[in-house]
Amino acid sequence: MDVSGGSGQPRSGNDEPAEPRAHPTAPAADPTERGPGETSGQPPATPDEPGRAAPTGKPDPDTDGESDTDARPKPPSGSRRDPDPSAPSDPSAPTEPSGTTEPSAPHGPAEPREPAAGPRHAAHHAGTDAPRHRTEAHTEGTGGPGRPPQRRPEPGGGLLMGRPFGVPVYVAPSWFLVAVLITWVFGGQLDRVLPELGAARYLVSLFFAIAFYASVLVHELAHTVAALRFKLPVRRIQLQFFGGVSEIEKEAETPGREFVLAFVGPLLSLVLSGVFYAALLPVEPDSVPGVLLAGLMVSNLIVAAFNLLPGLPLDGGRMLRAVVWKLTGKPMSGTIAAAWVGRALAIAVLIGLPLLTQSLGSDAADDVGMDTVMDALLAAILAAIIWTGAGNSLRMARLREHLPELRARALTRRAVPVQADTPLSEALRRANASGARALVVVDADGTPASLVREAAIVGVPEHRRPWVPVSTLAQDLTDGMRVSAELSGEELLDALRANPATEYLVVEETGEIYGVLSAADVERAFVKAMARPS
Repeated sequence: MDVSGGSGQPRSGNDEPAEPRAHPTAPAADPTERGPGETSGQPPATPDEPGRAAPTGKPDPDTDGESDTDARPKPPSGSRRDPDPSAPSDPSAPTEPSGTTEPSAPHGPAEPREPAAGPRHAAHHAGTDAPRHRTEAHTEGTGGPGRPPQRRPEPGGGLLMGRPFGVPVYVAPSWFLVAVLITWVFGGQLDRVLPELGAARYLVSLFFAIAFYASVLVHELAHTVAALRFKLPVRRIQLQFFGGVSEIEKEAETPGREFVLAFVGPLLSLVLSGVFYAALLPVEPDSVPGVLLAGLMVSNLIVAAFNLLPGLPLDGGRMLRAVVWKLTGKPMSGTIAAAWVGRALAIAVLIGLPLLTQSLGSDAADDVGMDTVMDALLAAILAAIIWTGAGNSLRMARLREHLPELRARALTRRAVPVQADTPLSEALRRANASGARALVVVDADGTPASLVREAAIVGVPEHRRPWVPVSTLAQDLTDGMRVSAELSGEELLDALRANPATEYLVVEETGEIYGVLSAADVERAFVKAMARPS
């Protein structure tokens, strides 16, 4: 099934869970850890100086920090926003450049959890619950002073089982819990039908659990093949507690493709149910093969039927979204309609599933209490998954709507060039004097060579800064750490995802330094876009 954080959407939903955050790039004054939403405590840049980045020529003179401002080419009007004048200042470090970002920003919208650089779009989820689209945030960690940041391993990947069609398939640790649960429940059913099996019934039940999740994998592979057919990248397939997830990194471009992408999963589950039914016909019903085939036939039929319910994040909800999108011409309208139907569906499952199972259940008086509790628990879990997935779908749709507003030029911090042997205290004085929030190490010709990392600055006590050269705190520039000031929206996020780092050098088309882009600033703008109303 598919419990979606939104079709083709950034973790978040995810579901892809909390993880360590990347440090911001601007030099920070306060070495103590600050919570989200707090500022670094530096005095803001003067209002008449746009918060743009930086001189392109030679390093600043040692004797006059003001020359940084004079030499710096003026930014285009409106190209950068001024730093927040309301940021509190830290009297303990008056010479450091202004910084308005917290030391760490939440990853993804997450997901969201995985974009330090941007969202990873959509995931399909198939199983006994609902399909699922998540957007996850892309994360990266930072190394120690003088070391480049290390990209975090993907959390929750689990055990790698193979790479069909080039897409990695993982089994999450939670699957083993489900396998035990299915083995126990199905083993109890086998004891009533085939009591002569004895303890061997649990071995048969374990085989059923594995075969059932193999069916779920076929459901997910159907989504994956369709996505690859439409040239949509698929990050991975994961089998987990309530089914499977196909993490599709981009959204379908047309409502027709969206409909097909959602429909192929339930269609394959229906086909599997038919195949198991045909295989059951020549088999003795009261035999082990007969019971297994019957169980697989019914379970795949349930998976298909549940996924066809018309509410996000289920496949049926994505199909409804595609229909409304086609009729109105607005994908956001389709998302809103399908998400609210999904929420109504969650309430219906919470109330209706226990009533339905009770009316169809056993009359044995001693089983009623436990069965009622288990039915209510299952209904609550499914309802929570559907409700959460519908909400994630709305947030991801808002993000996609506001994604073009994420522009490298608007998010870039002003930077000052300094030579490698410049003491940190002097570099910070220059940055503070010119209202800059980042440091770029340049060679004797003024060519940028590395970026000074804020996380490294924070770790240097103030009394040692006059004796610490900036080169010891810098990260060497690679080609992937140079981004164009003209990038925006999906192109910007793709560029940052392709080359994970905490800071990037932003350059004009002519090659001039425009400034430094912090991954934390992008994440913060990313989260604000998700929360902003349409």
